[in-house]
Amino acid sequence: MLSLYTNLMTRLRTEEKGATAVEYGIMVGLIAVVIIIAVSTLGTTLNGFFDSVNTELAPAAPASGGTGS
Repeated sequence: MLSLYTNLMTRLRTEEKGATAVEYGIMVGLIAVVIIIAVSTLGTTLNGFFDSVNTELAPAAPASGGTGS
């Protein structure tokens, strides 16, 4: 019985698959959070950029509803 217990404890001490999977899961979660923050920030910045371009180009656009003669 002692041999079985010792064997089990040795295997549990050297078994790292579960810990590795948890570490990879945490890393993937953190990477996902960083990507979400980056895309959100970049999206807001791009939205502001395109709004400013639209504002600058609006006066140059031809007026609709001409005289039609």
